[in-house]
This record gives sequence, structure tokens and C-alpha cells, in this order.
Amino acid sequence: MTSGPTALLAHGLGGSTDLPIPYTYALIGAAWTLTFTFAVVALAWRRPRFDPDKPGVALPPWVTSVLDSVVTRWAVALLALALTGWVAYTGFTREPAANPLPGVFYVLLWVGLVAASVVFGPVWRLISPVRAVCRFLPLRARLVYPPWLGYWPAAAGLFAFVWLELASPNPGSVAAIRNWLLVYLAVTLTGALCCGPRWLDNADPFEVYSTAASRLSPLRRQDGRIVLGNPFDHLPSMPIRPGLVAVLAVLLGSTAFDSFSAMPQWRNFVDAHAGSAPAASLIRTAGLLVFAATVAVTFWAATRTTGGVDRRLRRELPGLMAHSLIPIVVGYVFAHYLSYLVERGQQTLILLFGLHDVQVSYFLSAHPSLLATLKVGFVLAGHVAGVIAAHDRALRLLPKPHQLTGQLATMLVMVGYTFTGLYLLFGG
Repeated sequence: MTSGPTALLAHGLGGSTDLPIPYTYALIGAAWTLTFTFAVVALAWRRPRFDPDKPGVALPPWVTSVLDSVVTRWAVALLALALTGWVAYTGFTREPAANPLPGVFYVLLWVGLVAASVVFGPVWRLISPVRAVCRFLPLRARLVYPPWLGYWPAAAGLFAFVWLELASPNPGSVAAIRNWLLVYLAVTLTGALCCGPRWLDNADPFEVYSTAASRLSPLRRQDGRIVLGNPFDHLPSMPIRPGLVAVLAVLLGSTAFDSFSAMPQWRNFVDAHAGSAPAASLIRTAGLLVFAATVAVTFWAATRTTGGVDRRLRRELPGLMAHSLIPIVVGYVFAHYLSYLVERGQQTLILLFGLHDVQVSYFLSAHPSLLATLKVGFVLAGHVAGVIAAHDRALRLLPKPHQLTGQLATMLVMVGYTFTGLYLLFGG
């Protein structure tokens, strides 16, 4: 890793030598955990239990009133614009070594957004600078957002983000990040002005990313009120639109490629076959595409490999089962980027607000056993939650004779994701 902003791209701990848990023990633990989980749900879970319409515990009415008030919405919008303006000012005026923009982009936006959405719900709808600007502009949709387009623009935007981070020639370049954000703002604002809020719901990559992660939040809206409920009841409420599997495949595949690209074998391969920075970027782009496509194809094929369903349902199964990938995505994000979020996040805030007297706490790095346990735990927890969510949806969708056998392919794919994730987490 080089110095300066590029150093912010170091994601958590590196290879297996940094993780004080024996690799074999981690795999054995994963095998037992997944086997036990599948056995329990297969034998004891005979009817669907998760329902987005199940009543939650309503919070006091004043909570909803305060959050929905015009004053709160305008205050949040103005704060979002002010923060965006300050980030832009520092991004254009600070020297690269002291510029907080890479940290805001790669740490607070990419990883912090997931954490905030899991705790509080789809926060990007509140803090999005484009939505804030739209509050000042009369939005009248001049064009109808085509339903067939679905989440595909968001999938493309998310791939553009991970490409900049993992495959571009200079991911730590402040100029490259500024240009990316300017294009994002221009495209997103133009789409909102043309198609109205539906563009933001479907095509804004950060809003779709936040919406997906928020399905694991215990907070949700029900009958106009904020309620507390089981996240597993909230998970199936993820809107099913074209491109949903692609969005989750980009998120999951890019995280796996991030670990894979740090392996010496891959770096040696790129160095041996690339004679220039553009050639190396092209090879990394191909690798990133392969990882995302592998997730999409394997999940699509596995969910369609079941009997007893008609052609229409078989075609819809990948989208209907896609929510089961959300816990796996969130688990991988926390497993790979936890120390990155906590420690690099502190550095970013210090740079952004000039808190030079504040010292960064390296508690996680100083306790590698705790960090390693958390990393493995997040991977396993995400997969266990994914297995449970997939099983419950299968009970609701598949005919009784095929409710177990119809899940086998999906379960095998999820087991493959688990072992691949742990293998990459331990540096191969």
C-alpha cells in the first residue's frame, strides 16, 4: 500500500497470518454451523413464519410525528446539503495527503451507510443530497420510469463504484473520486428531474444499497407508524424488481473479489500479464466481472432448480428468493470492513472536521483475537440468516412434496459461498 489517500483502501486485516483462528477450525465450525442450521430448519420448521404484514411493536406516536414533521425533514435536508458542501470544499481545497474525500467516499459512504441502514432503516432517503435538492425544486415527472428497467441502473452505478475502488488504475486519486461523484450527481439529479422520485427509488445506487441493508433493521414503517419488529419479517418486504439479483451479485461478488485481489497469487498474475496500468486495470475489471457474474449465475440457476412449479413461478423464483442474499451481503461487508469502518472512519472524521487533538482508537487492531472472532462470526451469522430466510420463503412458494428437495441446490450454493468467503477471508 502506498501512503496518502490510497492507504484508506486497506480493508481491515489482511491474510491468514493476521487472524489468530486456525483456518481449519474456522472451516470445521462453518460446516457444523450450516449443517446444524439446515437440519433444524428442515426438521422443525414445517410452516412459514415470516410475514411482512405481521404487526410490530409501535413506538410512541410522537416518534413518528417528529420524524415525519416538515421541520425535521427540512432540517435534515439542509444539514445534508451543508455536509455535502463541506465535503466538496475540502475535497477541492485540501492537499491529497490531508484530503478527507477518499475516506468519506470509501469508508463513511460505502461501509457506514450499511451500518446506519441496518440500525435505523433506509437512511439514504433522508440524507441524500439529491433528494435534498429536489425539495427545493418542483418535481413533475416528464417521463414514466419504465418498469422493465427496475434496479438495473442502480446495479450499473454500484458496479461503477466497486470498479473505481478495486479495478481502476488509481483508486486513491482524489481527482478520480471527484469526477465519479460529479457524474453520479449529474445523472441522479437529471433522472429525478425527468422521472421523479421513482428514479431515486430504482436507479440511485446508494438508495438501493441502503434500502437492501435496511431490510435487516428492526425499525420499519407499518400503517404509517414506526414500529419495532423481527428483521426476518422485514426481510421479505424488499421490492422485487428487474435487476435485484444483479444488485446483490455486484455487492457480494465485489466484496469477495476485494479479498481475492489481495492474494499474492493474483497480484503476481496481474504483474506478469500487464505491461501497463491500463492493462492491469483491464485484467482486474475482468476479474471483478467474473466474481459478480459467478454469484448471479449460481444463485439464478440454484433457485430455478426445483420441481413441481410452473414456468411462470420458476422464472420469478430468483427475484422471490433474492432477499435471502441480503444477510450474506451485510455479513460479508462487516466481516471484511469492520476495522476499516471503525479505525479509518475515525481518521476520516478527524481530517474532515479538523479534530487534530483527537486520537484514533485502534482497539480492534490491538485485540486481533476479538477481531478475528467477529469477522468469522459475521460471515457465519450472515449465512445462517440467509439459510433461514430462504427456507421460510421456500415453504411459502414451493409445493409440499418439493419444499425440502427444492431447496437443496440453493443450500449447496450458500454453503459454497460460505467456504469461499472464509477461504478468501483467510487469504487463501
